[in-house]
Amino acid sequence: MRKKIYVVILLLFFNINFAQIESKIEEPKKVSQVENMIKKWYESISIRGYAQLRYNRLLETNSDLGCEQCDRSWGNNGGFFFRRGRIILSGQVHDRVFIYIQPDFASSAGTTNQLFQIRDAYFDLSLDKDREFRFRVGQSKVPYGFENMQSSQNRIALDRADAINSAVSNERDIGVFFYWATKEKRALFKKLIDDGLKGSGDYGLFGIGLYNGQTANRSEANNNQHIVARFSYPFEFKNGQVFEAGIQGYNGKYVVNTVSASSTGVQFQNSNPEFLDQRVAASVLLYPKPFGFQAEYNIGRGPEFNVNNKIIEETNLKGGYVQTMYMLKIKEQTLIPFAKYHWYDGGIKHELDARSYDVNDFEIGAEWQPFKNFELVADYTISSRRYEDATKINNSQRGNLLRLQVQFNF
Repeated sequence: MRKKIYVVILLLFFNINFAQIESKIEEPKKVSQVENMIKKWYESISIRGYAQLRYNRLLETNSDLGCEQCDRSWGNNGGFFFRRGRIILSGQVHDRVFIYIQPDFASSAGTTNQLFQIRDAYFDLSLDKDREFRFRVGQSKVPYGFENMQSSQNRIALDRADAINSAVSNERDIGVFFYWATKEKRALFKKLIDDGLKGSGDYGLFGIGLYNGQTANRSEANNNQHIVARFSYPFEFKNGQVFEAGIQGYNGKYVVNTVSASSTGVQFQNSNPEFLDQRVAASVLLYPKPFGFQAEYNIGRGPEFNVNNKIIEETNLKGGYVQTMYMLKIKEQTLIPFAKYHWYDGGIKHELDARSYDVNDFEIGAEWQPFKNFELVADYTISSRRYEDATKINNSQRGNLLRLQVQFNF
């Protein structure tokens, strides 16, 4: 009888312990399953990038012809040149928060190349679950001009036109911007990029913002912020072709802080380095399916060097560009021949002495993409440029050159 009692007690003991062990084994599994459902913010970050290497000296007819704003490796002593080397970190780290950080490892300063520099560092705060209304805070592109908004990774021509790009050096500044677009139009903006149609990206149907005005990576130099507004609307036709039209403008005060040495006698109008800086532009675009067309034109006022009296004055400016392109799909390969003409008459505020320009450039070339991770662009440029500052008086240059660029996407 006593043995039977011991057996029962032992069985009960082991049953209880086995139950405890099983519960201990299953408990971590349940916790693990819950943890797997909660995605860490850093798991939402994606990494991508691209690099561009150029050579501009083929078939060159004038080694004195240069283009500081577009490509400093033009002309005399120019060689192989890393134009860009970007790594992009981005992600939707919360339902309402998107981050975007883009450093450039191929920036130039003076005679030194391949410097690390921040291009973008911004955060989008969405006000609704569909992210149709959002604020963008930080250093980002100023919403002015389609070509300025378009990434250099997607642009067909090697450089942006002086007329539009002279508005904002490096296209960026620090500020706060508000963007709005419907859920459907945001999906269309994304599709235009994903399909390789050279879209500008998603900068909303409407955007408005305040920014410093001294351009990217430069400290504010006065107590006056710039204001900018842009409206752009894409129309999608039944055949899949997309046409986009936009209008934009900005206004502010710019402080000219890059001038020649005092011995040259450069002076400011009214002895004041602060100038009115305002523009308005119109944009039209037919996405290449297969034929495409792109044009922009702007007018405004800003600082410009006067070669006759060596005074930086507030003057009118005007200019734009037109571009045609045709997208050919050859099996898995893409070939896009293009032609572009751009002109500009005015000053470039962020260059030395608010350098005076009169530009007429014609480009003809093609982009070849045998697979998505590699692109080759050949661009034959016929250029006529007058660019004058206190160190370059009566400087007018004409010339032709064949420019080559390889781009790696990763």
